[in-house]
Amino acid sequence: MAQNGSEGPLLAGVAGRYALALYELAHDQGQVDDVAKNLDAFDALYRESDDLRRLVRSPAYSAAEQTAAVGALLDRAGISGLAANFIKLTADNRRLFALPGMIRAYREKVRESKGIIRAEVRVAEKPSDAVIEDIKASLRDVAKSEIDLDLHIDPSLIGGIVVKMGSRMVDASLRTKLNSIRLAMREAR
Repeated sequence: MAQNGSEGPLLAGVAGRYALALYELAHDQGQVDDVAKNLDAFDALYRESDDLRRLVRSPAYSAAEQTAAVGALLDRAGISGLAANFIKLTADNRRLFALPGMIRAYREKVRESKGIIRAEVRVAEKPSDAVIEDIKASLRDVAKSEIDLDLHIDPSLIGGIVVKMGSRMVDASLRTKLNSIRLAMREAR
């Protein structure tokens, strides 16, 4: 556990405290990866279902209603164990609205514990698997660590790549280069 307020931004606040407590419990029980897998499964359901998002976000439902609904969903989805108990606990404590942040913070803690760095990469069009592996290898060489690549397709870039790792960002997109040329031409007038 980080000391003296040195937690990253995701581990601050309610979501971070819950995620850190879950991580420590999962670590003690040797279930870090199982919990991550189950949280990812719940997160996928959350992203796909408008009804689930309404249930999670709405203060109109009582804790008992949220817990019952989430419990039924977890059973149907095959999500069990520590992750299921954690999700039900967040509902019982009226913190279900913060669960997406808790899941992100848990993922971050798992990556941190494994020495994996998250890299957000934006490209204009979907690269081939070979190019993705080349990007990962290049980033791995720079970071001297394993990379968790978060790839986003952004056609507005026109071409090139934008990479963000931690607080560092490299923008080698064609859009940025064209904007720089446009600005230089305006100044030359």
